Amino acid sequence: MCSEYYDKLEINRNATDADIKKAYRRLSLKFHPSSNKQPESAEKFYQLGEAYDVLSDPRKKATYDKFGVEGLKGGIPYEFGSGGAWSSKYVYHGNPDKTFRQFFGSDNPFADFYTNDIPLLLGGLLPEEVKTQDPPIERDLHLSLDDLFHGCTKKIKISRRVGRFGTHVHLAVVISSKETLTLRCHSQVMNDDGYTSGIKDKILSIDVKPGWKEGTKVIFSKEGDQGPNKIPADIVFVVRQKIHPQFKRQNNDLIYKAQISLAMVSHAQRQERKRERQLLLFAQQALTGCSVNVETLDGRLLNVPINDIVHFTYQKVVTGEGMPLSHNPLQRGNLILIFGIQFPERLSPDRKDLIKQALLFKN
Repeated sequence: MCSEYYDKLEINRNATDADIKKAYRRLSLKFHPSSNKQPESAEKFYQLGEAYDVLSDPRKKATYDKFGVEGLKGGIPYEFGSGGAWSSKYVYHGNPDKTFRQFFGSDNPFADFYTNDIPLLLGGLLPEEVKTQDPPIERDLHLSLDDLFHGCTKKIKISRRVGRFGTHVHLAVVISSKETLTLRCHSQVMNDDGYTSGIKDKILSIDVKPGWKEGTKVIFSKEGDQGPNKIPADIVFVVRQKIHPQFKRQNNDLIYKAQISLAMVSHAQRQERKRERQLLLFAQQALTGCSVNVETLDGRLLNVPINDIVHFTYQKVVTGEGMPLSHNPLQRGNLILIFGIQFPERLSPDRKDLIKQALLFKN
């Protein structure tokens, strides 16, 4: 039984197609004349090319397995070829470099072994060109405070050039039905050697975790434009928090500003007794205590009692009512109440006396 081609690739006759490819990859790189300067390397490289050319083709392999080299190269009777064997005479084209290029799928078969970092040296073989990766494409992803509190999923549609060649990447990012963000990277001119590229759409999904902070980055690796001798750029979305009408975020805490007043009541009020009661009430809010109602991001209404004297730097901390922690959403930061005290622009002598009475009043 003939085993010459199998011996060349250092495999047995039961080798699978994957085994044949693996063996040729390893040995062709080892004996490539550009990296192996031994006198016999060129002949060995030629033999590997012919062996792979035969064993990688099912018809040639079937003929070789049954009739050997003589039957493969000398031809076999037509009636024996009905089972898929190679019935005509086989002649190797004699160009092992062609076999090598066809196997690796590129005019530069070593390009896949290089990045923009440290080249992988294969027995001293240096590539003609080195693959480099385009810089990351960074764009903002605007999210509401409610999105960051509850978590959500954002669907992103990108359109990019795929294939061996392209000129730019166009990313149409659809955040919601009312928001569209268009991203572009710098154009890059490609070699014109007859190959074409096309636009391909893809939907990316971002699972926003509860507690994510401003500046959190979401990276989609190598989703940029494709082109020869380059690695597609990473697409990076950077979380940006939208302004909330009620809360301001400070790390994992939520800041809420409550308004209390020392202002006088409207001039339209006519009854002196009512004015006195109103003024005393406003004074009591800041000086003798009150309660503040706060509607939380999850829809609850908190009633927060304030029993201290409220001044400009006073803060009321409600533990565990802030933002969820991204690493453990069951834990939360704090709700911090700060206060804005509204003062009247001017006071008449009578109203100053009322304030004095309020401040000097003793039970």
